Amino acid sequence: MRAAVLSEVDGPFELRDVADPVPQDGEALVRVRAAGINFLDVLIRRGRYPQMPELPVVLGAELAGELEDGTRVMALHTPGAYAELAAVPRGALVPLPDGASFAEGAGFVLTFLTAYVPLTRQVVLRGGQTVLVHAAAGGVGTATIQVARALGARVVAAVGSPEKLEVCRELGAEEAYVYDELPDDLRVDVVADPVGGELFEAAVARLRPLGTLVAIGYAGGLWPELQPAQLVGRNVGVQGVYIGRLLRHAPDVVAAATGELLELWRAGSIRPFVGAEFPLADVEQAHELVESRRSVGKVVLLP
Repeated sequence: MRAAVLSEVDGPFELRDVADPVPQDGEALVRVRAAGINFLDVLIRRGRYPQMPELPVVLGAELAGELEDGTRVMALHTPGAYAELAAVPRGALVPLPDGASFAEGAGFVLTFLTAYVPLTRQVVLRGGQTVLVHAAAGGVGTATIQVARALGARVVAAVGSPEKLEVCRELGAEEAYVYDELPDDLRVDVVADPVGGELFEAAVARLRPLGTLVAIGYAGGLWPELQPAQLVGRNVGVQGVYIGRLLRHAPDVVAAATGELLELWRAGSIRPFVGAEFPLADVEQAHELVESRRSVGKVVLLP
């Protein structure tokens, strides 16, 4: 099969023939029709991910494709999605809804779990409360807008450039701003932050009493240290979400959340937003788009 292989940190991807995966007991062979690119893939490529895989490696945590009998599935499968075939544990397979594209399936499981788990398991989100979403036009951001709206929240979107504002409004954000134009007096109940760095630190001051800052990622820089006094004095809290570790230690939580998300998708309340599709041979360009933070929605490879 063909696969995009990363052999060294900061190195190029090599599109080459590798041995077909052989499913072990409890696994199924999936012909990959689409693979989602996540920022964690960028961090691995740059050697900045906390749990670095052994190199060489085929990256990719999300995929959608077909089983040998033609059944359409999607899965959280890491690593290995940047390839034509993948051996996936049967317990990780999720049915791809009728009418959904493979590209949408490749932007669903990890992306929407990252938005949904904190907003339903870690935050007490009540209807009418306000959620501020950083990087709101990205893969996780577009998912978070939809999930928060489905849960009855009011959404304020924050993005890095003006051309991304309209996408956020179309997905349901009541307000949308470039970061530098966020109102000084904006106060919210929840901040969903995949960016980290200075935005994370500034978000603490935007929380209303009993509000929660959810740390999702650090695309814009590592999180600054917070002193307990900063939280205690404001009656606020910080939660973190890392779906990969949760999957290992609380798979029942992940399975239940996935089922709930599927119901929301089938009901039309949420749907993955795919902003760009690239053939596997153009993996370099796809990564450049995500790493530059110019992408909108989910960026997907089509092996």
